[in-house]
This record gives sequence, structure tokens and C-alpha cells, in this order.
Amino acid sequence: MKKYLLPSIKLTLILILLLGVAYPLLIAGVAHFARGAGKGRVVLSNGKVVGYENVGQKFTSDKYFQGRPSAVDYNAAGSGGSNKAVSNPDYLKTVQERIDTFLAHNPGTVAADIPSELVTASGSGLDPDISPAAAEIQVIRVAAVRHLDVGGLRKLIADHTDKSWLGPDKINVLKLNIALDALK
Repeated sequence: MKKYLLPSIKLTLILILLLGVAYPLLIAGVAHFARGAGKGRVVLSNGKVVGYENVGQKFTSDKYFQGRPSAVDYNAAGSGGSNKAVSNPDYLKTVQERIDTFLAHNPGTVAADIPSELVTASGSGLDPDISPAAAEIQVIRVAAVRHLDVGGLRKLIADHTDKSWLGPDKINVLKLNIALDALK
């Protein structure tokens, strides 16, 4: 027994030091060279931290562009989806409620025109981005509430669209709403 016990203890201690101390320190060191120095990419407004670039925010006022719904109420500590199948009656009811709410706040919009991302939560529940189409469908509402020119809002959307050569174009909702607040 002693023949196997001592090598097992030595191996356990070596692995604890290697995987429990050295590896985490290495990853933390590498993170300091990443954008945001491993602390996330903060978004500032008037010198104050108002959110994180890669975490969705909840906007419920009609004067703001709304982002993708969250199954975890935008709680970054509890990231996750609803885990319900598209055939689940509870899921379908939730999606229909979101469609009805969107239509109530965006009169003149047809349900078939609503981009799916505005009524379905992402897998993480924290998606900070929407498509240009999802922003465009909200332009009339935001322009009416804020008494802004529709053309100016469309230009603001175009200016905040991150064009990607690899994936779909996207807009960070938090950054778009900060720019919206900055308009006079």
C-alpha cells in the first residue's frame, strides 16, 4: 500500500500546484494583455461606468431601443437560456406575450415583420447586440417619443452598426442608446 500511496500523494500535490496555481496565474497574466485588461470592456457615459460592452442591458422605456429579451433578466451572475423547446407551450406563450407587447409599443408594425431576436432570448440571456433590422423596426417609436427626425435616427443606427466580414452585422444596444441620449 505504501508503494502506491506516496506516489499518489506526490502526483496529487504536483497537479494541485500545476492546475490550481500555475495555470490560473498564467491565464490571469495573459488576460492583462487583452482588451480591458481581463476586467471586461466597460462602457462609459459622462465618465461613469454604465455597463459592459459584452453584457446585455434591460431597456423598457419607449424612448430607447430595446435589445434581445433575457431568460435570466440580464443577470450576468446567472447566465443561461430558458432551455425550453420551440414546441413547448410555455415557451410559445412567452414568445406570443413578447410579440403582443412589442406590437402594443410599436403601432403599425406587423407581427411577421418583427425580427425573431426581439422576441426570443439568446442562449446566454445576456446578448448585448441586435441586428440592424431589429433597430430599424423600432425607429418610428423612438423618433415619435423623442420628437426626432427618422432620417437622423437611421443615420445613428448606421453609424453604430458593426460590420462584420465573418458574421452578420450587429449593433450594441447600450452604445446606441448612449448615443441616442447624447443627441440634442
